Amino acid sequence: MRSSFLFLAPALILAAATAPAASAQTTPMIAPDGTLLDITAEGRTTRVPDVATIRAGVMTQGQTAAAALADNATRMARVLAALKKAGVAPRDIRTATVSLSPQYRYADGQPPVVTGYQASNSVSVRFRDVAKSGAILDGLVGEGANQIDGPSLSIDQPEAARDEARVSAVKIARARAELYAKAAGLTVARIVLIAESGSNDGGTPPPMFYERSMKVSGTPTSVVAGEADVSVTLTVRFLLK
Repeated sequence: MRSSFLFLAPALILAAATAPAASAQTTPMIAPDGTLLDITAEGRTTRVPDVATIRAGVMTQGQTAAAALADNATRMARVLAALKKAGVAPRDIRTATVSLSPQYRYADGQPPVVTGYQASNSVSVRFRDVAKSGAILDGLVGEGANQIDGPSLSIDQPEAARDEARVSAVKIARARAELYAKAAGLTVARIVLIAESGSNDGGTPPPMFYERSMKVSGTPTSVVAGEADVSVTLTVRFLLK
């Protein structure tokens, strides 16, 4: 948490930023009859993520581009059918990547030789029942998916949690302002300005991409939601007298 005092006279002055990590800035302002105190505070709350986003796809190879694409399309159709059978809504499925690239063999002193083609197709899938997402992924692998990326866990409607974090940030800033005011022999008169400088809606970045074998092991895949921090950072300016 950063804080800075601005002792101002009742005339036009230049106020310089005093935080060590910030570059110095000068801003002309009309000083009120008192002392300005800026407090930067972060408010937090927690929620259990209720949405898991996972990318699942198929990578295939063939001697020709057409063969690689045809094989890929057949396997991907089974993957999409498995998602539909599992009850995933069409609005929660969208194409993420489609690619086709030649594969080369390299030898010293010789130009590269095309040995075949590699096709890839993946979809981004949102699971609104996080607990079931692991079992569905196992089913997709059984239907031909050999690429899995995720999950990225998030909160479907984070605004209420962000509002709680905002209230918390204001309370923290107020308490810190009271502390500084008391130490300086002043009192907090009022809030002059509240500015929101950042927030975290509780989402988590997906882990690194990995591949799974076409053979599903006997142990089912588990996706555990846990808890996510929702945070908001505010800068609150107080007038001290």
